[in-house]
Amino acid sequence: MPALLRLHRVRMHYTLGDHEVPVLREVNLQVHPGERVAVIGPSGSGKTTLLLLVAGLESPSGGEIELDGVALAGLDRDRLADLRRDRLGIVFQAFHLVPGLTALENVALPLEIAGRRDALAQARGWLERVGLAARADHYPRQLSGGEQQRVAIARALVHDPALVLADEPTGNLDQQTRAGILELLFELHRDAEHGMVLVTHDLAMARQCDRQLRLHDGCLHPVEETDASAGRPHVALND
Repeated sequence: MPALLRLHRVRMHYTLGDHEVPVLREVNLQVHPGERVAVIGPSGSGKTTLLLLVAGLESPSGGEIELDGVALAGLDRDRLADLRRDRLGIVFQAFHLVPGLTALENVALPLEIAGRRDALAQARGWLERVGLAARADHYPRQLSGGEQQRVAIARALVHDPALVLADEPTGNLDQQTRAGILELLFELHRDAEHGMVLVTHDLAMARQCDRQLRLHDGCLHPVEETDASAGRPHVALND
């Protein structure tokens, strides 16, 4: 089965004055349809940078990134935006709902941007799937944190994306709400069979995915039962 997402020798550095600060050194990764891959690591390890590169919001310093068979390096800004709109769903830690739009309007937004006439009908269906049909006309400020994240998940999935990027999707929630949101996200993943890259610092959450990778020193390493957090060595991932 062809890979849905492919990263080959991806490198990323930032320039500070006369110095180059490496963030990603040699990242190789493949994600297939229906697969959930967790990327773990502490703050500052480059996890969010990795997602920005996959989403085409940043350009790598080197290497290749392909999404659904399309090389990102050959796309201009407009075509990257179209690819994100059509093929990606992104769930953020901070929700990023539009404050002046209702829950229904927030979920419908990606479809309306794409010119879909059934945007509101599809959005209502997704709000029902995430258990918020009764809150359709409420604004983000009227929703709890868990409810806001449910709206954000519905918005990320309403257009049936090929790949979902989840950036610490439960980081702003309490423990009980966090478990419910993660269960919902994985349940919807099973139904849709899209690929998923879940970024988290929580190893217990990561272990609910099909594969767990640790971003360390700019490279991805498989997380083993004897994990390096306990002082044991990593094994480098080769693509």
